[in-house]
Order: sequence, then C-alpha cells, then structure tokens
Amino acid sequence: MVFEQYLEQKNIDSEKFLWENPENFQELKVIFNQVSPESFTAQKKFLINKLRRKYQLKVY
Repeated sequence: MVFEQYLEQKNIDSEKFLWENPENFQELKVIFNQVSPESFTAQKKFLINKLRRKYQLKVY
C-alpha cells in the first residue's frame, strides 16, 4: 500500500494535503514507508483525525 492509498482509506484528500502542506506530507510519507500501516495509525492517530477534518475527501 502506498501513502496516497492509505490517506484515501482514511478519507483524507491526498492531493489537497500535498498542495497545501507539502513539507508535512513528505515527512509523514517517509515515516509511513518505514513502518506498517497499522503501526503508523497507532503512532499518528490524533494527527490523522486532524488531517481528516482539514482535508476531508469529497465523495461524489
């Protein structure tokens, strides 16, 4: 699984996140690629929730 797919699974718009905050996106992507998705979720649970509210994926 790639980081962008993970974000989509968590209802986070990866394109909007990358466009508005590229440094944070890249930093999290590096961490994601070093650990398993489950471990990443456990480590960044509160951050993921904030990102979900800020960059909500619009489903049409």
